[in-house]
Parts: sequence; C-alpha cells; structure tokens
Amino acid sequence: MVRAVLNSFLYFPERRILRWPAEVGLTARDVAIETDDGERLHGWFVVSEAPSRGHVLFLHGNGGNIADRLDHASSLSRAGLDVLLFDYRGYGHSSGRPSEEGTYRDARAAREALLSQQEVDASRVVYLGESLGAAVALALALDVPPLGVVLQSAFTSVRDMVREHYPYLPAALVPDAYPSLSRVEKLRSPLLILHGERDEVVPASHGRALFEAAREPKTLRVFRGLGHNDLVERAADDYAEAIVSWLGELEA
Repeated sequence: MVRAVLNSFLYFPERRILRWPAEVGLTARDVAIETDDGERLHGWFVVSEAPSRGHVLFLHGNGGNIADRLDHASSLSRAGLDVLLFDYRGYGHSSGRPSEEGTYRDARAAREALLSQQEVDASRVVYLGESLGAAVALALALDVPPLGVVLQSAFTSVRDMVREHYPYLPAALVPDAYPSLSRVEKLRSPLLILHGERDEVVPASHGRALFEAAREPKTLRVFRGLGHNDLVERAADDYAEAIVSWLGELEA
C-alpha cells in the first residue's frame, strides 16, 4: 500500500501526444518496443541533422511523455546525435502502468531497440537521463555500461526528495526508491552531470552530491540562473555543446 501511495506522488503520465517530430522539423521514425514482461512501448528514433557523433538513449522524467522532450531531441540532433525517445509503460502510447521495476525493464528493452537501428554503433551509445530518468539511466548503466552517462537534474534518491518537499513525513516510512547516490559509487562509465543552479524541484545540491560520490572520470556542469524545466528551453545550444564537448574528450 505504501508503494502504491508513493507511485501516486511519483509518476504523472500524460497519454495524449500533442506534438510530433515532423512538426518541429525532425526526421524520425516510430519504434515499437517489447519488454520482457509483455508491455509494448512507443518510441521515436530521431536521426541527427549533422554527421553522427554518437547515439543517445534518452530517459525522460516523471511527467508528460516523449512529446514534451522534442526540444531536447532537436538540440541534440542539431549537434550531431541520434536520439531514441521512448515512453515508459503507462506514458503516451505505451501500454501498462508505471512502477520503479517497470521503468528499469523499459530501459533495458529500449536499449535493445536502439541497438537494433541500422545507424547505431553499440560502442558509441550514451545514456541520458532527465530527473527521474537519470535514476533509471544510472541503474541501466550498472547493468549494461555505455560509452558514457549523462545525468540531467538528477536527485540522490526519492527518500531524499521527500525530505526536501515533505519534511513533515517520516522519511523512514518512504521506500528507498531510485537510490542513485548509493549506485553512482559503483558506476564505471564516464559521467557528465548537468544541473540548473536554481532548480526548484531537485536542488543543485543533489547533483553536487552525486558528483562527489562518483568515481573518475566525471564532469559537473551547473547552469547559472536556470531551473528544472527551463534548462533546455533557455540554454539549448549550451546544453548540447556541453554533451558534445564531453563526448569529444571521451573519444580523444
């Protein structure tokens, strides 16, 4: 029952797809993804506008759906990155209902779908997780290490987030969901952390704590004056450049 209550505070899926890639000038194709427990997920594979520098598995946050991440895809595509956007179970056109274990299963299935695309070189795949998706990306990276991991606006754990936003609730009663701080210590892949200095949802202290706990090689980029939901909207070019520059260092 506690887990069911937590889920009601944790996931805010939107079923309606209000924008499509072609509407924002992106070249994309639909991707159908089958999970190992029988769910069917919907995704878009967005082809880079410039010569490809790598391939991004994008794991979005807890609200909306992939249509709300087209600005992310546009920024990355212009910078020369192919992007697979996909919806977790219960989001967008994906079947099922969201859960922590479900997001992990969905990420594994989405990775396989990305690798099946003819343009994709498995050695050049990066996981990019946004907010809750950062926790999913980190868990996936421990299971199947990529070229690198990007954590955008990441929290240390759900329990820590409860302490931030609901200090009157006994944190001990909250399941230790998405425990990224303990997981990041085990990460072997190169790490890039991106965070808005004025993030009102996940304070930048979470990003810094993850950075301090992680092993080298690691990079932290804090965007001055930006928050949780406007980082890409207001700094799209800087956002993409931070990722591409970091990738260039990995390949040097």
